[in-house]
Amino acid sequence: MAGAEGSAGRQSELEPVVSLVDVLEEDEELENEACAVLGGSDSEKCSYSQGSVKRQALYACSTCTPEGEEPAGICLACSYECHGSHKLFELYTKRNFRCDCGNSKFKNLECKLFPDKAKINSGNKYNDNFFGLYCICKRPYPDPEDEIPDEMIQCVVCEDWFHGRHLGAIPPESGDFQEMVCPACMKRCPFLWAYAAQLAVTKVSVEDDGLVLNVDGIGDQEVIKPENGDHQDSTLKEDVPEHGRDAVTEVKAEQTNEPCTSSSSESDPQTALKNQHLNTESQSGCRLQDLNAKQLIKKDTATYWPLNWRSKLCTCKDCMKMYGELDVLFLTDEYDTVLAYENKGKVDQAADRRDPLMDTLNSMDRVQQVELICEYNDLKTELKDYLKRFADEGTVVKREDIQQFFEEFQSKKRRRVDGMQYYCS
Repeated sequence: MAGAEGSAGRQSELEPVVSLVDVLEEDEELENEACAVLGGSDSEKCSYSQGSVKRQALYACSTCTPEGEEPAGICLACSYECHGSHKLFELYTKRNFRCDCGNSKFKNLECKLFPDKAKINSGNKYNDNFFGLYCICKRPYPDPEDEIPDEMIQCVVCEDWFHGRHLGAIPPESGDFQEMVCPACMKRCPFLWAYAAQLAVTKVSVEDDGLVLNVDGIGDQEVIKPENGDHQDSTLKEDVPEHGRDAVTEVKAEQTNEPCTSSSSESDPQTALKNQHLNTESQSGCRLQDLNAKQLIKKDTATYWPLNWRSKLCTCKDCMKMYGELDVLFLTDEYDTVLAYENKGKVDQAADRRDPLMDTLNSMDRVQQVELICEYNDLKTELKDYLKRFADEGTVVKREDIQQFFEEFQSKKRRRVDGMQYYCS
């Protein structure tokens, strides 16, 4: 017995001690993350009446619109009310989207919240995400056949999700960048390379009196030095509007003496000088034209951008026209970012809620805290097992399901209390 007790004692010493406060704080962090995604969307009213919503949480229903059918997206409220028992793909958030629930793409379903919808939403954009496929590898997430742990990152332009290993450049630490532009979107919007030399969270080096983006990872880099000031990239000229070609294909060499840094080092003097240059209008009135260069930089990789990098983009008349032609005007909208959406959700949720459990815990003595810990552990274990069933079946947890769980939990608690025996000494 003594040996067993000693072994148990040594085992307890090795196990980490987690307090109830730690558990509550961890749960609160997870809740905040959920609020960030869902808090900016209405969980009770279909968003269709708002038109194309600037940004909202979206889902795709594999039950109603399986692969092979037309893609469709549904809002948060419709995912609860109209598709609660269906298999859904969580799409995180998408910009400028109008809820499709119950329109002509749904053969046998009428929206319960807003049935009077147009047959189709012509302004919506779709990709393979709506069938549960992501990245250039077109695989599901999570992928049961993929044993390599990897972070999925969303492109700010096309809004597809990519494995970090499929972006042609090793992603920086998550805290070092705010947004990512995938290789395909960099190719479609090559004017961004001129800004990448100044702003991107990318190592920059000077080679042969010219600027070369030094990005770790796989990808072909093409460097073309112009002769006599002429630009030599005919492919680029075909892909880009007339305005901005010079700035796209060239980078100002005199500003390449220091490496470009992440958002965490914006206070650095050299970085401040670069940002000051981008914030100052040129004599021509166009920041993009100010980024003159001695050579073209092209690399088949993603680029990673710091906080507030969009505010450095030129907004002159010609550049705005170019953004419109490339369908990327949203890059100039500070409220388009996922961060702005998440912050709005957090603010809205914080205004409506206060944590009564933490307040109650702080007002208790030790005996009461121990009793509460036991009750909390029972609740957490049973709730986890109850929700696992929904996760395994791929169904949405509705309000009625939660009410049923707590009714059954309270009933079990009453039976335990009634069956307890008390002894007096």
